[in-house]
Formats: sequence, C-alpha cells, structure tokens
Amino acid sequence: MSHYYSPSLRVANALKTSFIADSLAMPVHWFYHPIEIERAFPGGIQQFEAAPAFHPSSIMSLHSKYKGGRQSIDTSIKTAIEVVGDVILKDKSQFWDKPNMHYHQGMAAGENTLNAHCARLMMRVVANSPESYDRQKFGNAYIEFMTAEPPRHPDTYAESYHRGFFANFIQGRKPEKCAMKTHDTASIGGLITIAPLVFSERLRGSSEHAIQIACRGHLALTHPDESLMRVCDRYVTLLCGLMEEPDQEGVKALLIQAGKGSPGLDVAGLIKRNLPDNHVVGHVFSPACYISDSWPIVLYLAYKYLNEPWKALKVNTNLGGDNAHRGNVLGILLGLHSDTVTNNWFEKLLNHNAIGQEIDALVNVANNAEV
Repeated sequence: MSHYYSPSLRVANALKTSFIADSLAMPVHWFYHPIEIERAFPGGIQQFEAAPAFHPSSIMSLHSKYKGGRQSIDTSIKTAIEVVGDVILKDKSQFWDKPNMHYHQGMAAGENTLNAHCARLMMRVVANSPESYDRQKFGNAYIEFMTAEPPRHPDTYAESYHRGFFANFIQGRKPEKCAMKTHDTASIGGLITIAPLVFSERLRGSSEHAIQIACRGHLALTHPDESLMRVCDRYVTLLCGLMEEPDQEGVKALLIQAGKGSPGLDVAGLIKRNLPDNHVVGHVFSPACYISDSWPIVLYLAYKYLNEPWKALKVNTNLGGDNAHRGNVLGILLGLHSDTVTNNWFEKLLNHNAIGQEIDALVNVANNAEV
C-alpha cells in the first residue's frame, strides 16, 4: 500500500486510475465471452491497445439511433431527426448500421470512452465554479458538449441514457425533464460522473448526507432509477470513507458494508468460496451493465485484489462485458488506496496532460472554496 498524506493526493490518484482502467478495457468493451478476448488479443489485454476493427459481440446495429434502448418496429417514435448523427455523434452514424462494428470504432490505444469524457466534463464544471454543484450548470454543459460540432470526444457509441436524453431534448423539453427510463437505466455507466462530484463536494467540506442528495439530483438528470440511486448512496458513503485513508482492514470493512443492500451479496463470504473469477463474473453475476450485477463485481474485485491494483484492472478487463464502466468505478476505489497504477500508466494515456490539468483544477478549486 502506498500512503498519501492528503485527501487531495488520494483523490487525484483515484481519478487518474479511473481513466487508466477505462482506457485499458476500451478495446474489448462489451466482448461478452473471455474466449473472444483471447482470440483478439492472445494472452489477454496487458496494456493499452487500439480498438480492433471486428467486434464479435457487437449489437450496436440493433440499438436505436432515435431514442434510448433497442430499435423498435413502431415507426411512430421516429422523426425526421436521428439523435445519433443529427444531434450527437455527428460523424459516427454510418457505423451504427453495420454488423460486428466496434463500439469504439477507430479509437487509439490510450484513448477514453464517452462516459469517461463525461467524467472529465463533470471535473471541468465543478472546477469552474466557486459554489457547490449546480445541476443546471452541468445540464447545460452536457448539452453543449454532446452536441458540439466537430465532436469533442472520439467515441462511436452512446449508451441508452444519452440517446434517450436527447430524444426528449429535441422535442423541446427542459434539460431537467429529458431523462428517459429504459430497460438499462439502472446501469454502472450511471456512476461514472459521480466520483468527481463526490470528491469536489467532500474537499469543500460538505457532509456525506448533503453529497448523497446532490448525487441523487445529478443522477435524476439522466438516470431516474431508485435502485441505482440507492447504490449511489452507498457509493458516496464508500468514497467518503476511503478518503479518510483507512488501513487495509478498514478498507475491506468499507467494501463489505457497501455490498449490504444488494440481495444475497456477502463480499467476504464470496471471496472465501475461492471461486474462479470467470465463474463469479459470468455465473454468479452477469458481466452486463446492470447495476444489480456490476456493483457486486466491482466490490468483489476491489476486495480480492486490493493489494494488486494493476492485476485487478487487467482481470476486470479480460472478464469482458461492461468492463470499461466497471473498471472506471473499480479504478476509483483502488486509486484511493494505492498510487502504483497511476505512477506506471497515467502518462501513457493519450490525453494525460489535459486530464491531469483538469484533476488539478478540481482539487485546487475545491480546497480553496469557502463552505
């Protein structure tokens, strides 16, 4: 374990590790069978890689370009405007209609996915304000970022929540009324922008309860789901606890506590069963995005590989499924405990200079803000 001597340093390492984890998983994001990862990358992912042209599990062609969720035979929902292509992802629509197209088509080794870019957006929003988090400011910044031309991110794919939001937005709804609930609203991707918000508010001196309320309000913009918000409450508690630099046993106790509330989840008991990771992820829990499975997986991997953070991120990556978004959250937890991944990998990220400046700005503004 590496000791950091201030919450600010731990926060910086946590955020840096989250971007590393996201980029590590990007080339095999949503590869649903580990054998497919092995075929594409013999020996598994061991470092940053570019997205391969062929994606064996891709169902991007089945997702709607008009709204959240899958394509519908009900043509009444279609308008003259395609959300994907006309409103967001303005240069990527053509890739959505082809089978086996990679979700992150053309992205280079060390690049980050769209949701990680949204975490960067959150960092910029909170760093540009001396006041506490303002949901309206984030909503306006989100709209500007997502609709920018040329695009301000390299990604090809946008999760349901992005498409649903903008399907409602182009109908003239106010930003705070644009959230669309679909079958996958309660997903791990909803937690990606939470950590920067928690860190900013906590460094400013806000109480855990006040941060939970702020995070629920933030989630309501894009992820209006109570089950996800309950997990978010526990995530906030976990992050606030980890910022206090507990010892190893203290970290494990926090991880166990964070799992309570998830039906049938006993993190320590699961570890004692000594099951193979590809049994835990694939049989006990689904590798898909749903928070009911992805949250337990994150806690399991964080607990099991607490002192081997780089191994944890590689294991998460090579288990497939929604590994990029799981990895982002896992990276936050591990980065609050250790700086080894950051020290070895952060400067290999394609945009590490800009990301590092945004992290520094968040920390500096939060530390200097008056509560």
